Amino acid sequence: MSDISIVILAAGKGTRMRSSLPKVLQPLAEKTLLGHVVDTAKQVGAKEICVVYGHGGEHVQDTFADENLGWALQEPQLGTGHAVQQAMPQVADENTVVVVYGDVPLVTPETVQKLSAATEGGKLALLTVDADNPHGYGRIVRDNVGNVQEIVEEKDATDEQRKITEVNTGLLACPAGKLKPWLDALKNDNAQEEYYLTDVVAAAVADGVPVDAVKAVSETEVMGINDKIQLAEAERALQLQRVTELMKAGATVIDPARVDIRGTVSVGADVTIDINAVFEGDVSLGDNVSIGPNCVIKNTSIGAGTNVEANCVFEDATVGANCNLGPFARLRPNAKLLDEARIGNFVEVKNTTLGKGSKANHLTYLGDAEIGSDVNVGCGTITCNYDGANKHKTIIGDNAFIGSGVELVAPVEVGEGATVGAGSTLGTNAPAGKLTLERAKTRTIDAWKRPQKKQK
Repeated sequence: MSDISIVILAAGKGTRMRSSLPKVLQPLAEKTLLGHVVDTAKQVGAKEICVVYGHGGEHVQDTFADENLGWALQEPQLGTGHAVQQAMPQVADENTVVVVYGDVPLVTPETVQKLSAATEGGKLALLTVDADNPHGYGRIVRDNVGNVQEIVEEKDATDEQRKITEVNTGLLACPAGKLKPWLDALKNDNAQEEYYLTDVVAAAVADGVPVDAVKAVSETEVMGINDKIQLAEAERALQLQRVTELMKAGATVIDPARVDIRGTVSVGADVTIDINAVFEGDVSLGDNVSIGPNCVIKNTSIGAGTNVEANCVFEDATVGANCNLGPFARLRPNAKLLDEARIGNFVEVKNTTLGKGSKANHLTYLGDAEIGSDVNVGCGTITCNYDGANKHKTIIGDNAFIGSGVELVAPVEVGEGATVGAGSTLGTNAPAGKLTLERAKTRTIDAWKRPQKKQK
């Protein structure tokens, strides 16, 4: 099998998107349309990937500056055949070239591999699909024994040809050495006055080269994205695919239509995911994890048996086994909860380790702290970690008890088994095993009178 060269056609403006953003940079599951196609090209092991660009080209190139891509400018834009011509100087004759589209993001690596493999023996391979409504698509015209003869575009088709339901998806594969002269011979004597890539099919037939039609799994896989409506349809289709894979892996998803996966999620056995959960980046859910409704979880691993209540937001966090979190809990970057920890409602944790069995049940901020095991952090506690210029650390030992309404002014340490009385503002260390508190003396002003509004 020869090396694969992927040519991605991505020069279109995307006028129907009604957006200043180039069409191929529109977001789908928090990745650009072109990004999905580039990922697919990588997964098939393409030796080289060349993007044919045009409208918004500088923006497109900047977006993919860190990728090892070749670039070919199509200016002016004179059709798909003309677009592929621009890339071919970068493709070795001995390679198999596969033409894909930057606005067709759902094509799988398996389909691209199958299309490429169909070129064995020097054949031209097309990706086709049976369409429920073929209007607007190029029709696959076959002879009496089923051999592909040509592709006829909608505007050039006869009434009889328009009845054909097998349509061209635009994707094709061919030995590069054969494709190049066919491209050079293209003419634009058609209704659009463009150089159609599809005309290479008739050229192949004329040269006696077999044409193989590989059918896509579904119309959804090869849907093109031209406007925001189709973008939304593709989003739903992609999300359903991803959620289906989760359910195949054993997860219970209460409503597959109301879960979004904008990255990758791995699940253990007996995971339950409630409605409106959003997963971003890399997420790992251990056995028997339960995710409540309306949670957003990004780049976070959650250990076995942990229960996440409704309306929690986690980012770049690590959660141990058998923890309880929420509702309305927030874990910010570098939050680390050890096994059996508890974070309750309206508790925010950032750059903090909360030890095994420790808990902060309500209305608390824990930032830049190291908290031992079996610590109780009372309602309304704040680690005052920022002095306006630098962050400082709070250290709380095992079995400490922090009363409600405490402010721990870092840097500060609370010793093992220490108790900090409610309402204290602690700026010095609290010794182990002792009660430390700081409160102003209560005063009552007998002669004080509440101000009254002046009479008009």
